[in-house]
Amino acid sequence: MNYSELMTTLQAWIFETIVQPAMFYLGLGEFVEDSFEGVEWFIFGVLQLIVLFVILRPLESLIPVQKIENRFARWNDFIYTALHRLGAFSILIFFVLDPLLDKLTAVLHFEGVNPLNLENMWPGFLTYPALLFFAYLVVLDFFDYWYHRAEHQFDWWWGLHSLHHSQRDMNLWSDNRNHLLDDFLRDVYMGVIAIVIGVQPGQYVMLVMASQMLQSLQHANIRVHFGKVGEYFLVSPRFHRTHHAIGIGHETKGKGTLGGHNFAVLFPIWDVMFGTAYFSKEFALTGIRDQLPAPEGCSREYGTGFWSQQWLGLKRMCGLQK
Repeated sequence: MNYSELMTTLQAWIFETIVQPAMFYLGLGEFVEDSFEGVEWFIFGVLQLIVLFVILRPLESLIPVQKIENRFARWNDFIYTALHRLGAFSILIFFVLDPLLDKLTAVLHFEGVNPLNLENMWPGFLTYPALLFFAYLVVLDFFDYWYHRAEHQFDWWWGLHSLHHSQRDMNLWSDNRNHLLDDFLRDVYMGVIAIVIGVQPGQYVMLVMASQMLQSLQHANIRVHFGKVGEYFLVSPRFHRTHHAIGIGHETKGKGTLGGHNFAVLFPIWDVMFGTAYFSKEFALTGIRDQLPAPEGCSREYGTGFWSQQWLGLKRMCGLQK
């Protein structure tokens, strides 16, 4: 039995033994077919967590940038990661978005607007599937760059996204430390882009997984960079740590001015092209300036647990938190 057959067998077993009976018991029979794809998300999520724990966690102990001062904060970040990687959040988004995106596609077809399928743009994509996969990754990353940059430009949006930057002990689990509303908006945005360029559901799962693994590496508390040349090709832990640096990571023209540097999610070329790259040789301390005590900051509170962080994010978005 090869890898593909093993994964299919495991997916079918989990679905038939656990998920399908539970769905019918809860009166959710109409979603049974869709939940089969949710099992695939769950399996890949478990594999991701195992790989991250086996590879990156030891590296954080061997070559850390800083000593983790707040271990509870790291554990709290793990809750975010498990919520996303094991499929709980993805399944919820799927149930909400799937019918909406289907209707959008149908409307576009009715109006004579077909998705910009990358497969049809160059015959070589059909000959080399890996090249098509990379092309999808590059296009999605381009649009992700602009989404990320927008999060740093508008007060209400930064109110949500600042939760991600408020981790003073950044670690391999910090990638998914986001406000759920912000994640929902991003999933809608990226889902629409994926449909427009012709990404299939199975391909999208693998694209998301590849991106997530690389982003976990970027956030890891490890003293790693990719060298003078490599730093321009793939976002490294050092390059992304600069994005999380106090001050320069979220300010452009001075103290208190929204902006920042190094918004690229995977490929630094976007920061280079659009003038937001900052290649530092230092491994900076992470956080937000207003978390610091006076006079540098105002000791602003961003929450210690999952629910307090979500609530304070909504208050910041509405301008209700001082």
